[in-house]
Amino acid sequence: MLNLPFPVRDANASSGNRNLGQLPEWDLSDLYTSEKAPELKRDLDWLHSACAEFAADYEGKLATLDAAGLLECIRRDEAISTTAGRIMSYAGLRYYQLTTDGGRAKFMSDCQEKVTNSTTPLVFFSLELNRLDEGALTAMYAENADLARYKPVLDRIRAMKPYQLSDELEKFLHDLGVVGDAWERLFDETIAGLTFTVDGDDLTIEGTLNLLTEQDRSKRESAARELARVFGENIRTFARVHNTQAKEKEVIDRWRKMPTAQTGRHLSNDVEPEVVEALRNAVVAAYPKLSHRYYELKRKWLGLERMQVWDRNAPLPMEATRLVDWDEARDTVMGAYAAFDPRMADLAQPFFERGWIDAGVKPGKAPGAFAHPTVTTVHPYVMLNYLGKPRDVMTLAHELGHGVHQRLAADQGELLSSTPLTLAETASVFGEMLTFRRMLAGAQTQAERKVLLAGKVEDMINTVVRQIAFYDFECKLHAARREGELTPDDINALWMSVQAQSLGEAFDFMDGYETFWAYIPHFIHSPFYVYAYAFGDGLVNALYAVYEENPDGFQDKYFDLLKAGGSKHHKELLAPFGLDASDPAFWDKGLSMISGMIDELEAMEG
Repeated sequence: MLNLPFPVRDANASSGNRNLGQLPEWDLSDLYTSEKAPELKRDLDWLHSACAEFAADYEGKLATLDAAGLLECIRRDEAISTTAGRIMSYAGLRYYQLTTDGGRAKFMSDCQEKVTNSTTPLVFFSLELNRLDEGALTAMYAENADLARYKPVLDRIRAMKPYQLSDELEKFLHDLGVVGDAWERLFDETIAGLTFTVDGDDLTIEGTLNLLTEQDRSKRESAARELARVFGENIRTFARVHNTQAKEKEVIDRWRKMPTAQTGRHLSNDVEPEVVEALRNAVVAAYPKLSHRYYELKRKWLGLERMQVWDRNAPLPMEATRLVDWDEARDTVMGAYAAFDPRMADLAQPFFERGWIDAGVKPGKAPGAFAHPTVTTVHPYVMLNYLGKPRDVMTLAHELGHGVHQRLAADQGELLSSTPLTLAETASVFGEMLTFRRMLAGAQTQAERKVLLAGKVEDMINTVVRQIAFYDFECKLHAARREGELTPDDINALWMSVQAQSLGEAFDFMDGYETFWAYIPHFIHSPFYVYAYAFGDGLVNALYAVYEENPDGFQDKYFDLLKAGGSKHHKELLAPFGLDASDPAFWDKGLSMISGMIDELEAMEG
């Protein structure tokens, strides 16, 4: 039942350094002081012996335990998860700082191997838990309240019961996990090692993607064509990685008799397939009133007959080209958090003061942005690639939201703090919304209001429409891979089939755009992850509507939702707000907020 932490990646993070003030870097010493730290060796040795002792004490005996015995067993497992999580968090974060460094890559791989080898004897635990009698478990919960706290964890494990293999096969798959990770590393290192030359400057992928948001259209076009050229040169590698990952998943899913490629993700998200289907269908049905309508407006603003893909994230012509330095970004976000509730700002403050944020863009650094929860006995770390764009301020608000959520949930302990992905986006998107509303309220002119509204609509389209299009692409990719090996052209065609549908008639697509699936890390690191963004955005829009309608007492209910971590199901968490994600009208409520903003933008056109 090993519960390892992993970074929660932003859907829309900006993708070199300018004079943006003193950008903070991580201080990882709260985890370990170095890869040679005696504490790290001590923890690796303890992990090995603790796992062996756990197996000796409990393997084949779970069914004989009483309530107190099962509680002690779970707490020992939790201590193992905490130590393993601490080790892997440190190794992972060091690696993300400089993915091109062979020593860091080796260190992470070695740690992964040691943790995997140490924890292999624990595989029996979840298998035996799934064989326990439901009636006996229910009686133990009634007898022991401390044990009953862990019921949500055990329920999530037992949801896998129908898909469980033999003990021997489960151990085999556990050991094989190290091999799967190698494909993820190949992807990460390939992406980090790519060089793009635009107007004589050699850039990383982050710097090049950032040019797609430049005012100068020729600059945007040059960047888009260079991205297409470099992706095209490396497309066989990316196709190989996708083919292998999708095939590995198909084999495991087939052996587990999972009905669909998405089943495993829905189970880990603790969300019902029909809820995801309701979300997906609501968004696809809304494409015409959301993205198609907005991009037609944008086409007019840009004065274009047709939009090209390099215009999708172009700044608006009335938008001032202004860099936001780090101090201003921090003050904006912290002001928004404090205005909602001073407790929120208090929880966010240490991130800026104690080396919990790594903000600068550096060669070899992992792209995008994420918040890594590490373990409940330490604290989260936030990674950004801060370039001073207004969008980067929103990314800071987003990742800090995760950080606040992770800090509040930490009191639940290692096993119950981990929030399913569908709810993991709640605090991050809500943090963005607070920051946006504060900036909107401070708008001095109609033009400024228009720019802010349009920027928010774009973000929401990127989070809702684009991520559901990504989800459809993944569904098509995994379905097609089940029929056989996919060529790069096959994958390109699947990508284009969802792009035109989601973006609408305003766009033409340049030659080479068909390869742009290649750089999206979510497809490799966590298949079908992407719908969680749309889920989170829809949920937050509905939550914010409740807040606007009736702010009295909202903050306390909101903090209770975050503190719950993974201890409650989404139905139970949303009930105090009068919301239900299984109701199709719930998603329409969230989507109507976006279309309402587009209504306001259209009205401004006169």
